[in-house]
Amino acid sequence: MAGRLEGKVALITGGASGIGQATALLFAREGAKVVLADISGDGAERTARKIKDLGGEAITLKVDVSKARDVEAMVQKAVQSYGRLDCAFNNAGIEGQGAPTAECTEEDWLRVISVNLTGLWLCLKYEIAQMLKQGSGSIVNTSSAAGLVAGPGMPAYVASKHGVAGLTKAAALEYAKSGIRVNAVCPGFVRTPMVERALDKGKGMFAETDFMEWQPLGRMARPEEIGEAVVWLCSDAASFVTGLPMPVDGGGMAR
Repeated sequence: MAGRLEGKVALITGGASGIGQATALLFAREGAKVVLADISGDGAERTARKIKDLGGEAITLKVDVSKARDVEAMVQKAVQSYGRLDCAFNNAGIEGQGAPTAECTEEDWLRVISVNLTGLWLCLKYEIAQMLKQGSGSIVNTSSAAGLVAGPGMPAYVASKHGVAGLTKAAALEYAKSGIRVNAVCPGFVRTPMVERALDKGKGMFAETDFMEWQPLGRMARPEEIGEAVVWLCSDAASFVTGLPMPVDGGGMAR
């Protein structure tokens, strides 16, 4: 039986670790050819080796999503390598420094917005241009539960992820009649290097038990649990789903 993404070409940013790496492996399992982009070229290569060890196909690119020339070249490389772009998972992001709003530095604010929001918009800009040529495509953006409700001590991150949710809806409306679907996943707390760093930076502002108590399922998610939602949104099984910021948060948003 063919995989859900058999023969598709999928681009993943932030594919070196965490949710990006787990999703890349799932895309390959489902039959997609994977284009892995990350600011860590070595990390992307490690993910590609995992894919190839499983019998899949992948290429890698070192990309800074906050730079338009990098993003444009990334999409061009995907098309040059595989002829088209069917799916994109815009997942690259950073958490920034942990601090209340009045203590957030301008440097940190600009850096987080540049990567998480401007970088994602750049990805959409060039991915959509290619998908318009094809007349089809599915894009999933990584927002966050913090893109649906606020969390203390991370103002730039919260603002950027709310922006991702809004941008997802706007793009979905604009290109719905062009055969392009645009959705977002909004993970809760996931066992990733980013969350581990956030726990360390919190310095008592929040603890792992706080994370677990917020999610009624009583644990952190595994990265592949987010990846399964991304695969579904990119697949034909979600053909009538667009403009959705989808919580994948163990029931946290049901409170």
